[in-house]
Amino acid sequence: MMIKKILKVFLILVMIGIVGLLSYIWSIFVWLMAYGISAIIRVMLCIIFPLLFVPLLFKEKRKLVFLIVIAYVVVTLLALGINIAVNKYDESITIKTDVNINVLEYMPFEEKTKIAKLGRESSLKLSENLPILDGAAAVFPVYSSFINAVYPDDVKYQEAPFYYNNTSLGYQQLAQKETDIFFGAYPSAEQIEYASDNNTEFEYTPIGKEGFVFFVNKDNPVNNLTTEQVKGIYSGKITNWKEVGGKDEKIVAFQRNEGSGSQSMLKRFMQGTKLMDPPKEHVIDTMSGITDVVSNYRNYSNSIGFSFRYYMEGIIKNPDIKLISIDGVAPTKDNISSDSYPITTNLYAVTYKGNSNPNVKLLIDWILSDEGQKIIENTGYARIK
Repeated sequence: MMIKKILKVFLILVMIGIVGLLSYIWSIFVWLMAYGISAIIRVMLCIIFPLLFVPLLFKEKRKLVFLIVIAYVVVTLLALGINIAVNKYDESITIKTDVNINVLEYMPFEEKTKIAKLGRESSLKLSENLPILDGAAAVFPVYSSFINAVYPDDVKYQEAPFYYNNTSLGYQQLAQKETDIFFGAYPSAEQIEYASDNNTEFEYTPIGKEGFVFFVNKDNPVNNLTTEQVKGIYSGKITNWKEVGGKDEKIVAFQRNEGSGSQSMLKRFMQGTKLMDPPKEHVIDTMSGITDVVSNYRNYSNSIGFSFRYYMEGIIKNPDIKLISIDGVAPTKDNISSDSYPITTNLYAVTYKGNSNPNVKLLIDWILSDEGQKIIENTGYARIK
């Protein structure tokens, strides 16, 4: 009798397992095929499966069917709840180091704008043949300030001559000669090649100085790294924080997407040292199914990321991360200005050779003047010497 009961319980558990497995497969299918539909509808579709399938397995056993269905629904909802909680936690510690600027806070000609202002009438005023400006996220406040000082006050955002397309698209537009000046970091080799394919030759005018910085969780005991240690981390030779004076934790070194200004800067910083593959995550794409994309920086205790100093301190301003010193020198504005910080780079006004608009040179000359450099400095960058 006891053996029969044990077998019966075992059989029930096996059947529940089968239902669970088939339901799990069904839920994955629903999640993929119904991408774009609200999560609530997808959850309902996942739960409906056992409601339809279980009665077919356990005919005339209503009590058992009821128990199995209730158990499955509870487990499914619990699993989904845990999944949502984990995702919410990941979102809460994810620091987006791509486009993370509220451009509406940095608009020209607005009374409560955050942009730097001269405080007096500019020596240069343009009214026609206005150069079309574009730039990277971290430089938006700078060239918005130029617009505010030099351009007519009827200029409209995202209409010529005032665009914000970020680095990748921005260099593409400049290569196609659809804009006149791009403000940002030096382009990648691929972006320069794309320009060449479009019979465009970029010209570079340094207008300010910036520091390339590395940041970690504020509770990470590591406050300084040498340039060789950073290269070791990003080449994959150094894999644990204890190797550089930290805790016994695996290092998770985040990177940026190809074509971004900071990723291009990282490659130049590595100076021929092979860069390891970045952490990636699986993302469902409606056109190509599951794809791998570069993972956004997650502020775990073992994470390290990189960006530009002004972008981190002037725009993102996240108190849960800290910028680390390199070779014993902190990435402060003064240290960048004096070149004592070892990883400095120029902020460029990039144009293309053969541009016939005479106001392009006039504007760049003004940017290099004391007035333009005052805006650079008041925004948060170091002025060019």
